[in-house]
Amino acid sequence: MAEPDTTLFVADRAITGGAARGKTAVLAVAGEIVRVGDPDEVAADQRAAGARTIHFEGRALVPGTVNAHNHSFQSLLRGIGDDLPFLEWRDKALYRYSPRLGPDGMATAALFAFGEMLLHGVTTVCDFYYINDGNNENASATIEAARRLGMRIVLARCFYDWDGAPASYREDIPSAVKNFEALARDYQDRERYLTAVQPAPHSQHGASPAMIEAGAGCAKDAGTPWHIHLAEEAYQVDESLERFGVRPLYAVSDLDADMDRMIAVHGCWFDEGERALFAERGGRLAYNPASNMFLGDGITDIVDLRSRGVPIALGTDGGCSNNRVSVFDEMRMTALLQKVARTDGQAIAAEDCFHMGTRGGGEVLGLPVGDIAPGYRCDLVALDLHDPSLWPLQALAKNAVYALSPRAVTDVVVDGYIAVRERELAFVDRREIEARVAELTRDWTRE
Repeated sequence: MAEPDTTLFVADRAITGGAARGKTAVLAVAGEIVRVGDPDEVAADQRAAGARTIHFEGRALVPGTVNAHNHSFQSLLRGIGDDLPFLEWRDKALYRYSPRLGPDGMATAALFAFGEMLLHGVTTVCDFYYINDGNNENASATIEAARRLGMRIVLARCFYDWDGAPASYREDIPSAVKNFEALARDYQDRERYLTAVQPAPHSQHGASPAMIEAGAGCAKDAGTPWHIHLAEEAYQVDESLERFGVRPLYAVSDLDADMDRMIAVHGCWFDEGERALFAERGGRLAYNPASNMFLGDGITDIVDLRSRGVPIALGTDGGCSNNRVSVFDEMRMTALLQKVARTDGQAIAAEDCFHMGTRGGGEVLGLPVGDIAPGYRCDLVALDLHDPSLWPLQALAKNAVYALSPRAVTDVVVDGYIAVRERELAFVDRREIEARVAELTRDWTRE
């Protein structure tokens, strides 16, 4: 007999390995894909005996998308700091309201941000989390919200000691290490990978060199990647030159920190030498094109980094520095930005951008997610083939990047379980989230 959570998913079309194919079946056992192929052949597999079968008629299955960089609490600030310069946005929106949030507020923010992501086809999110308030209660509330929704989460727990930030952001080094290790003990899931905890020294300005080394050291001890914002804005290059005498990536490379575990976030202002060093030292990138445009940051040279073999994932960044939370959007933005930056319509292909938002995200985060193939976790998105944004169907792979409308996302599967059914969240009532957000933000204004 098959295990109770053995499921056979059947759809009229699929995108596997980045390429479109016809009618396809996906067999999952305990949340892991064990076979993909012709429905009759897969159904005859002895492991499919007794499996429940879910038919997605008139739909295409694509891999769940991976949001490799987000700040969930920032969705509450959507519209509050829009169209302001970066530092003014930070001070008038971010620093003004975020310190008000405790565990319950963080749970509300996470339900809001992650719930909306699921509806857009995001199955894995990396939440770069820095309002720790000296403990793990806020981070735990965020992880538990993801669990309620049935979503896969990487909690990138921040290491932050810059005294110019709100007190709730800051910790000393021993506390940051102790709290990270405790959170990892509680939540690191190396079986189904539904939760992961990774260290995240905030940035050159948010974390001292010693704090960056501490975070990187925790990653080495835990066997995980570590995350850091780098070279997002031009002024940050100037600050690095003033403080350390070298550009951002060179400054980090001089530290006792394994760059082959590093996930640099943004990298808009890496010069050619930094890009070469990044590739040579085995770095990975979380690219956030829409946020970079929203804040006027600049354009990361993705084409050059890819040519050097750098693994690249896509992120939405926070909900108040982009205002959308769709990785399908980020695929499109990646392609368009690279084409216009090089004035070359062939600078990058749709399939490359699709890879970055799916399998590439799993590779960067160190998780077996992002493809419909044996050995991967069963994270799927069903797209409505009757939606005009996917026509003509013979261009399905291209249309999923360049034309897809969010209304085409009908169902979302995470680890073999349906988390979005017929465009509605399966485990949490959307009306609950709406009421919580309205109550929490009722007196939040731009003024």
